[in-house]
Amino acid sequence: MKKVTSPYFSSSSPSKPKRPPPVKICYSDQAPPPAWQECYQNIVTMRADRSAPVDSMGCERAHDQAASPEVQRFQCLVSLMLSSQTRDEVNYAAMLRLREHGLTVENILDTSEEKLGQLIHPVGFWRNKAKYLIRTCSVLKEKYKSDIPPSVTELCKLPGVGPKMAYLTMNIAWGSQSGIGVDTHVHRIVARLGWTKQEMCKTPEQTRQCLEAWLPRDKWTEINWLLVGFGQQVCLPVGPRCGGCLNRELCQTGRGWKESPKKKQKPGGVGQSVRMSPAKKIKCEEPGLV
Repeated sequence: MKKVTSPYFSSSSPSKPKRPPPVKICYSDQAPPPAWQECYQNIVTMRADRSAPVDSMGCERAHDQAASPEVQRFQCLVSLMLSSQTRDEVNYAAMLRLREHGLTVENILDTSEEKLGQLIHPVGFWRNKAKYLIRTCSVLKEKYKSDIPPSVTELCKLPGVGPKMAYLTMNIAWGSQSGIGVDTHVHRIVARLGWTKQEMCKTPEQTRQCLEAWLPRDKWTEINWLLVGFGQQVCLPVGPRCGGCLNRELCQTGRGWKESPKKKQKPGGVGQSVRMSPAKKIKCEEPGLV
């Protein structure tokens, strides 16, 4: 698979010694992890109320449904490009400002980089993303008649677009399932559940290959949405809320979890017994990184 370099780090940094080529990993004969179906169904149960930020402000919710199909596809791509290292509510607000400004390929090309930066601020890496949006729009106008590419390979050639964005764009914008979109939530949660081997799956792209080797294809579409919301509400990056998780005894992180003596368990549903981060209290409804 072609290596895709992150667009959010400058190539002008001091050169480093070349690393040896990575070892190719084969997942074709990987057996499904034990009890994965029970874990999966438990997460479906915990996500039944669809109250996570991704459910109302996710990338598939940010486009103008009254726009033409090609404009909707473009807006979906833009939302995904802005979403990296950005909370859902911040990304959604930026998309609303862009739509009010006029979110079409032609209008973005007529917008200065400075103005575009003002519109998308404070999404993560907003200065770089403003540059990549303008460059991407130039490619879309020149090569795709202001539409977006219809394949993962072509999407990944666009400035600022990586594999996760490409697979989700194909799924959401084109309605074509060609692979699992693995972001930080999916990468973290499947590792905690033991669904991937951490020594083999150190990057989201390796995690995608591992999951696709055994996860039934009919679950490839929903697993990103399912685990992103679960990661926003329960399986947090810091201080996961294992006390109310249905998978507590099926998860290596959950089995080792202990309630903080400073926090008393509160009555209620999933995620109410919380070992909070000392730096910041995170409420159930607060969005996480996508």
